[in-house]
Amino acid sequence: MSSANSTSQPDYERHTLRGKPRKVVRALVLALLKVVARLRIERVDRVPMEGPVLVVSNHLHNIDPVLTIAAFPRSVHYMAKKEAYNVPVLKQLMKLVGAFPVDRGKGDRTAIRRAEGALAQGIAVGMFPEGTRSVTRSLQQAHSGAGMMALKSGAPVIPLVITGSERFPFNGKKGKIQPSAKTPEPGHKGIRLLFGEPFVIPRAIADRKITTDEATEIIMVEIARLLPPDYRGVYAEALEKETVRRAVRWDQKSV
Repeated sequence: MSSANSTSQPDYERHTLRGKPRKVVRALVLALLKVVARLRIERVDRVPMEGPVLVVSNHLHNIDPVLTIAAFPRSVHYMAKKEAYNVPVLKQLMKLVGAFPVDRGKGDRTAIRRAEGALAQGIAVGMFPEGTRSVTRSLQQAHSGAGMMALKSGAPVIPLVITGSERFPFNGKKGKIQPSAKTPEPGHKGIRLLFGEPFVIPRAIADRKITTDEATEIIMVEIARLLPPDYRGVYAEALEKETVRRAVRWDQKSV
């Protein structure tokens, strides 16, 4: 776990939607999404219902943060691009669900400390390791932040993969697929969210400390493992070449 002392940190759940109010709002949002987006959520039983957990997802559409927060059965505080906080109404909504800004592409120490503080208080923290929507609809090279956070905190990591949201409208100009990329085949209608099994990143492999880049690759390979072949992108080869699963499965019953 992180060395952060939760008693010296602010209460990160203060003024956020939690408990029964969150359950009511979540039920309403999920009901709406099941109608308008034909949303289905699978293996939510794999989510640890207490304690710190790092949630990692692929990123295809602007709606993905809404999908992942609604799908998660407990409060989860997501890193959100700082540009979104320029919209007053959106800023207030994000604060309500515990989201916090991150300056993408940089070592945003404020965002890192915020994430570490939340994990130290037993709060789930969510992030999109790629940093932005994929313009190929398949996995792109991830930033090292996810691996660093997993190593520093020691928290279990749970992959949550999204397929089908790329076909949803209103994805903005940046959300347009590259001409050279093919539209992936999800193998289902509507939008599907699938939770993987929790795992932890080992501190070392063969008595050698692993780097943040290596930890990030372990995370991304676990995400790729859950995705259909068309979505695996730059991590398809790493998954195929893998001979030993380096992520250590985490059993909440043993904690």
